[in-house]
Amino acid sequence: MPRFDMDPHALQSYLPDVREPSDFDDFWQRTLTESRAVETPVVSTRIQTPFSLVDVYDVTFPGFAGDPVKAWFTVPAGADGPLPTVVEYNGYGGGRGLPGERLAWTAAGYAHLFMDTRGQGSMWGAGGETPDPHGTGPSATGFMTRGIDDPEDYYYRRVFTDAVRAVDAVRTFDAVDADRVAVCGGSQGGGIALAAAGLSDGLIAVMPDVPFLCHFERAVGLTDADPYQEVVRYLSVHRHQEERVFTTLSYFDGVTMARRATAPALFSVGLLDPVCPPSTVYAAHNHYGGPRSIEVYPHNQHEGGQMHQWMAQAAFLAGHA
Repeated sequence: MPRFDMDPHALQSYLPDVREPSDFDDFWQRTLTESRAVETPVVSTRIQTPFSLVDVYDVTFPGFAGDPVKAWFTVPAGADGPLPTVVEYNGYGGGRGLPGERLAWTAAGYAHLFMDTRGQGSMWGAGGETPDPHGTGPSATGFMTRGIDDPEDYYYRRVFTDAVRAVDAVRTFDAVDADRVAVCGGSQGGGIALAAAGLSDGLIAVMPDVPFLCHFERAVGLTDADPYQEVVRYLSVHRHQEERVFTTLSYFDGVTMARRATAPALFSVGLLDPVCPPSTVYAAHNHYGGPRSIEVYPHNQHEGGQMHQWMAQAAFLAGHA
């Protein structure tokens, strides 16, 4: 993949004017208030696994509108809390999978909550278990255009609310130090982590790895890769809905979420990434409202740094937890 986006030096100072709805904060305050008002208990059940060095719990917590959302919660076996905790969000199309698939954070001494993404889990991996019970109007294949005619109905309104409620839920666990919670994720998970950072209080760190869902209007016109191409396909049929579509997306843009986040952040970017173009990642990074840094992988695509990035994250988080 040749370099197709902006010059690397220009990326460092790229500060685009991304549209922001005047009622953005009111929209999200109302959304979260309504969902938090649904009094459904968090259920956590320890399960048997072959892993003798960790304890794994099957968690169900109330997400958007009180809908049940699944997660895995993993802690070092026999650990005395409260522990610093990492809440992690998944990439596009994947589910929470099987218990024990993600043990790195727990092996490093953290409690770890891995959230299922509603409606997803059938494109790769070992599956998901959280339905999305809310219907929407016409959409292209995938999740990017579900409910895109109206921000009230848009799919990521539900997912981003789930992400904030995951932070709320994990803070109720005895094993968790509620004042030492970080969020992370790769690709879609990175975009969700930015939303959780912009909408949650008191996080100690944010780690968006090659984040998706940022600077929609540039991404949709720049890359021919999915998932952004789902929006292109939708607009190729709904030819006169561009303004409505991008108005809806403006309520969910990772750049606007990043402006509201204050916890220290470590981003990553692949300069040859055709899925999440570098300029869209830098747009969120450069607008970020708190201390921020970025790991740059000049010759990598959407895989980014992989384990190199996790090692950077572990060193970063150790300095804040």
